[in-house]
Amino acid sequence: MQLTDIHDQAIQARMALVVGARTFDRLFAGVRFDEVDGDILFLYAKDEDTAAKIEDEFALHISIIASKILEREINIVMVLPRQLVS
Repeated sequence: MQLTDIHDQAIQARMALVVGARTFDRLFAGVRFDEVDGDILFLYAKDEDTAAKIEDEFALHISIIASKILEREINIVMVLPRQLVS
């Protein structure tokens, strides 16, 4: 399921509330919450280092927030660098 812009922006807004402005601007600037396949949420970050930091530190928060917004179970958050967008 491809996420709409509204879903993407809603998840981003909730994450901004959780992590704060500085962390959001540092890590989540340019992030795209892209699609859900089963219980896996795919999102794209600006580079590999940022993707790794987001996945390590915020995957649980993202899965909880996305589950509520999308009204479906999200168990895995895959954060990939934007270079892998096909």
